[in-house]
Amino acid sequence: MQKPTVVFIHGALNDHTVWAAQSRHFTDHGYHVLAPDLPGHGHTPGPALTSVAAMADWLLAMLEAAHIHHAALIGHSMGSLIALEAAAKAPQRVTHLGLVGTAYPMTVADTLLETARTDEPRAISMVAKWSHVQGHPAIDDLKLLMQRLARQNPDQLLHTDLAACNAYDQGLTAAASVRCPALLVCGASDVMTPPKAARGLAEAIAHAQTVTLEAGHAMMTEQPDALSDALLSFIGSR
Repeated sequence: MQKPTVVFIHGALNDHTVWAAQSRHFTDHGYHVLAPDLPGHGHTPGPALTSVAAMADWLLAMLEAAHIHHAALIGHSMGSLIALEAAAKAPQRVTHLGLVGTAYPMTVADTLLETARTDEPRAISMVAKWSHVQGHPAIDDLKLLMQRLARQNPDQLLHTDLAACNAYDQGLTAAASVRCPALLVCGASDVMTPPKAARGLAEAIAHAQTVTLEAGHAMMTEQPDALSDALLSFIGSR
């Protein structure tokens, strides 16, 4: 039986590199892996898209252009909303849905939104700190990544992404439309998208599974092996 293509979708002011460990893990197990940069992020030219729906449309168009007719979608944070919306828009294309560090609604505090608009370096420091358990060494790595991406796209990219998350209001409708197997992966110490904020999606998606890891929001780097194993077990067994 041919293994499905696995597509990893990054979150706000991130790029494909946040999925390095998981991409390598799935490739080592014989899967075809894609980890695209969203428009305006990393290697994909801008402008950045301003809504989750537009990002989902872009993702589906990318899969169509690449002649990928069936794929497992795994998204982190903002990427989880993109994956969810894409699965609802094209159920015939999505074989599995993995939502990592997800929430609905994905409400962003007014203070953070305003800081991202007026003082992006400070907002980046805030997000990097809140994305990890206290004192984790990867905080600095995430901050450097976000700073680099902000320099590449000076049009308030963090604010654009956070505003898109905050404005997305189709989560429960999309969740009710999901027909493929779904897994929600939560971080027990996640203050950005705490586990309780994912319960509505878990209840709205038919037969969804939930796994909780001992990690903060940035599970890909805090618990790379545990996350990779959970995702591989889910996709390989369904």
